Amino acid sequence: MNAFIDEHRARCGVEPICSALQVAPSAYRRHAARRRDPALLPARAQRDANLLPQVQRVYDQNLRVYGADKVWRQLRREGTAVARCTVERLMRLRGLQGARRGKAVRTTVPDAKAVCPLDRMNRQFKADRPNQLWVADFSVLQISGVGDEGRPLAIGLQEQVANHHERLGTKALVVSVMEKVS
Repeated sequence: MNAFIDEHRARCGVEPICSALQVAPSAYRRHAARRRDPALLPARAQRDANLLPQVQRVYDQNLRVYGADKVWRQLRREGTAVARCTVERLMRLRGLQGARRGKAVRTTVPDAKAVCPLDRMNRQFKADRPNQLWVADFSVLQISGVGDEGRPLAIGLQEQVANHHERLGTKALVVSVMEKVS
């Protein structure tokens, strides 16, 4: 948001842009003042600015294999008082990771002998008209209906997945099924 205000402030002014974005102009002015004078930055930001090069140096000097624990210990040996969680946060910020022992973690091991399901769409996920192609990726999808003369009166949809946060599109699917039936 601050970059947007910086880009357009010469043409429109800070106040109108901030009111349109519903941001306090003082927040933008504080940001601009901190960019001009780094001494106005919060103490944590100032300390992070001093520690980041040290963390990067220790990481690089040790062939990029040190993790947060070893970087933290090396910094303490050199006399830098810093918390381990701070080193972890700074390494995560820079995208630095230590080497891991052993093999890479494989969460799924495919069964080469298992029969693969048919690809009924030939990987063509395009439809020429509505309701031509429906694709669902649920662990278990049970649709059951109770009806009269072949026309369902009630449709029940039960989704059984390991994590309840993975209910993607369930409501949209229920609505679509109900519209299609009625």
